[in-house]
Amino acid sequence: MNTTDIKSYMQSVGQAARAASRLIAKADTATKNQALTAMAAAIRRDEALLLKANAQDLDNARAKGLEAAMIDRLTLSAKGIATMAEGLLQIATLADPVGEISGLNYRPSGIQVGKMRVPLGVIGIIYEARPNVTADAAGLCLKAGNAAILRGGSEAIHSNQAIARCVQEGLKLAGLPESAVQVIETTDRAAVGELITMKDFVDVIVPRGGKGLIERIANEARIPVIKHLDGVCHVYIDDQADVDKAIAIADNAKTQRYGTCNTMETLLIHEGIATQILPALSKIYFDKGVELRGDDASRSLIPQIKAATEQDWYEEYLAPILSIRIVAGLDQAIDHITRYGSQHTDAIVTENYTRARRFLREVDSSSVMVNTTTRFADGFEYGLGAEIGISTDKIHARGPVGLEGLTSQKFIVLGDGQLRQ
Repeated sequence: MNTTDIKSYMQSVGQAARAASRLIAKADTATKNQALTAMAAAIRRDEALLLKANAQDLDNARAKGLEAAMIDRLTLSAKGIATMAEGLLQIATLADPVGEISGLNYRPSGIQVGKMRVPLGVIGIIYEARPNVTADAAGLCLKAGNAAILRGGSEAIHSNQAIARCVQEGLKLAGLPESAVQVIETTDRAAVGELITMKDFVDVIVPRGGKGLIERIANEARIPVIKHLDGVCHVYIDDQADVDKAIAIADNAKTQRYGTCNTMETLLIHEGIATQILPALSKIYFDKGVELRGDDASRSLIPQIKAATEQDWYEEYLAPILSIRIVAGLDQAIDHITRYGSQHTDAIVTENYTRARRFLREVDSSSVMVNTTTRFADGFEYGLGAEIGISTDKIHARGPVGLEGLTSQKFIVLGDGQLRQ
């Protein structure tokens, strides 16, 4: 497509999405759940087709020399397909937020004032690699009463289109407009530029991908953006931690998957427990091929650790690389997280209730955890059914964005003829 054709195409997509959003906003819960169930059934039925489409994308990605972290995010497995379907079914079981009324109170004038939860309208989602986002985003947007325009990366075009066919089949079976979820068919990057400036047709943009993509969207969008730039996640092991528990958590937080935004990138260890923790942990990491970069104190304990630079403390590696720092205590750990963190997800491992409470209160991140792995910072794991993304913003939505984050509230007023004096 040339520039004129892309602009025309995106305008037609936007118009269709706006029209569909009005129908989806008034669809009842049973109809939306019927569509979600049918989507899940189609995804399970078409597992072989989805794997075949994904294999085509993977072949193209390897031929282009895409990095390992991108290949990991792009890969669909039979288990991943089952999880996509399960996520849609879980969304169907969740309470429908649309129309929920809260805080209804009488005012001295006799009127009642409250708030009603309503859809945002049309949500544009721009994402790289992860094909599962196509199903997750479609399901969440639908249940929250929104239409969605999905623009996946060119590297996942075949996977995304195959999943989109299952999604649109589910919409059709439930009698809802197929244009309620549209996957952009062109891989031309100009389509993104159009999508993020179509104020008449799109209400919110959600970018999911690398820092470069998200920064571009945040800088160029003329529509509100729900985003996070980095996942510089920390685990702090306190000197009152259970050693076995701490080792297992720090291992899982880093090595369960390397290419995700909730993977630990920096490990902080209290100096009083470092000799008990670091030798055992470093052996686990080295055995799994993780490169360690540390401060002088950690390197004095484990000489094989490479010297960390100042930049390492800011890095989201998305790779088998980990920064390690030995700290004097909780205050220094919190100071480090405040200075170098990205307000995504941070965890403390401790058996000291008071320190755990301080960490929860003082660490200003969208998810703060005690005695568990940062890998749980995920909409599916939080019981949201799935997530449309993770927000480190402080306005509207924060943390994994599920159904409630895809709605807003409007004031409603109930009267019986009262007049203002």
